[in-house]
Amino acid sequence: MTTTIKDKIINIGTRGSKLALWQANAVADRLQAAGFATEIVIISTKGDQVLDRSLDKIGSKGVFTEELEDGLRDGSIDVAVHSAKDVQSTIPDELELLAFMEREVVNDVILSFNPDFKLERDSNATIGTSSTRRKALLKKYYPNVKTAESRGNLQTRLKKLEDGQFDALMLAYAGVYRMGYDNLIVHRFPENEFIPAAGQGSVAVECARNMDAELKQRIKDALDHGQTHHCLLAERAFLRTMEGGCSIPSFALAILKDDNTLQIQGGLVSLDGQKHLVETFEAPISEAETIGVKLAETILGQGGVEILKEIRAERGE
Repeated sequence: MTTTIKDKIINIGTRGSKLALWQANAVADRLQAAGFATEIVIISTKGDQVLDRSLDKIGSKGVFTEELEDGLRDGSIDVAVHSAKDVQSTIPDELELLAFMEREVVNDVILSFNPDFKLERDSNATIGTSSTRRKALLKKYYPNVKTAESRGNLQTRLKKLEDGQFDALMLAYAGVYRMGYDNLIVHRFPENEFIPAAGQGSVAVECARNMDAELKQRIKDALDHGQTHHCLLAERAFLRTMEGGCSIPSFALAILKDDNTLQIQGGLVSLDGQKHLVETFEAPISEAETIGVKLAETILGQGGVEILKEIRAERGE
């Protein structure tokens, strides 16, 4: 090991929300356990700054990652920490996703301050969510439910819920659990109906492609969870082939059936919930990316191209 690497302080770039800092500190803890000194660098992104518009109105590509990636390019940070589901489908050539940390439970959940709140198929509650996918799936499975825009960090959203801006809040279990609000969960959606966004529940760590090879390997060894990595390779290959960012209501979940077999289920739903395409494929884990591409191409061929055209036309893209 070179002296340079041994003495290297790893600057960890992160957004400034409590959840983002939880993720960055989880990375720091692992790196420190591997013998690195670390420093956390908070960087504000466009997605943090523009809260009065939905994600599809401000442009979905890199809305939570672009400024962090600038930090990787100029060397002010060594690694950038993201919620994996926020990472755009295509990474710039000079950067790479180095590690995916072990995945938390993937389900979407409903939070309410009313412990008796129940979500039934004929419910007409107003639910806060900023996710295009969640809005579309709610329209499919709960056609009488209304949705209200809910941008901001988890604490901001909970304040809106407390103020009565909606009856309940829809979020990913992972963030709710990591922030200690799981006591407010009143409903958990089955993941075979509300299939999560690609990457949901995992933390992604990005670096510059030209980082010292030995340093890169040591960081990966400290952070990467092999099973999660295989699953996210498949999901992100699906996302990349669909050419959809977080404003497109696509979804994909890969799991390991055994030590060598990966299964991926995913698809696309129209904004009104009326058209819903889902397929499932299995393959050896060595073909993780291939199976993700196959899933996307199948969905596109079954009517996905038309759904995406309708979505872009509706948004004036």
